[in-house]
Amino acid sequence: QVQLVESGGGLVQAGGSLRLSCAASGRTVVNYAMGWYRQVSGKDREFVAGINRSGGATYYSDSVKGRFTISRENTKNAVSLQMNSLKPEDTALYYCAANLIHRTVIDFQNAAMDYWGKGTLVTVST
Repeated sequence: QVQLVESGGGLVQAGGSLRLSCAASGRTVVNYAMGWYRQVSGKDREFVAGINRSGGATYYSDSVKGRFTISRENTKNAVSLQMNSLKPEDTALYYCAANLIHRTVIDFQNAAMDYWGKGTLVTVST
């Protein structure tokens, strides 16, 4: 089992930056594929960024590619999401997720993950 807790959400103006963090307990993050997802009320949860086990390959949705970066913070047993050039359309509840085994890009996109955090809210004003 693993527990995930997101932090770092808040209010930021368009064009600004924000850094989210997902802290894990129970298991070490290096042994899990990790992903970030977001959801707006009334819509399906969508894939944002993912990283495979042991600092493996990274994947990004087309909407955030070139603006967001997912990385590991192993000393904190955490995964971060650096978000730059934020747009109002990025406003959402952001979730962290973990999976024991390797995930393909399709797995990430389909949100096929074992564990989920409760989310942190990001609001981008115009």
